[in-house]
Amino acid sequence: MNFVILAGRLTKDPEIRYTDSKKAVASFTVACDDGKDRDGNRRAQFISCVAWDKTAEFIDQYFSKGDGINLYGKIQVRTYEKDGQKRYVTEVNVSGVEFPLSRKTEEKTKFVDIDDEDLPY
Repeated sequence: MNFVILAGRLTKDPEIRYTDSKKAVASFTVACDDGKDRDGNRRAQFISCVAWDKTAEFIDQYFSKGDGINLYGKIQVRTYEKDGQKRYVTEVNVSGVEFPLSRKTEEKTKFVDIDDEDLPY
């Protein structure tokens, strides 16, 4: 099974372009927290991502450098040739994204206990 879930921050604004057939494609990198090293310094993994069509346009419209992002998709490995050299790329092909919850959002969406007698049915 090939399924990836990431939570992190964009390292720069997404780069969007359109193919000859007018399909949107957005490329971006997400920095994901990877704990601390032996000296207590925070570490991060920098994950290359690509999104297509409406997902690409959504990311381009609503996310920019430094924004938090939650996403899911699958890992893909592809090759291409540049200057006669074969190159390999490993990236996440993004299927969907979400805005991460902030503390302010979490505080606004607290659940309230109600008694069954208060229900209208």
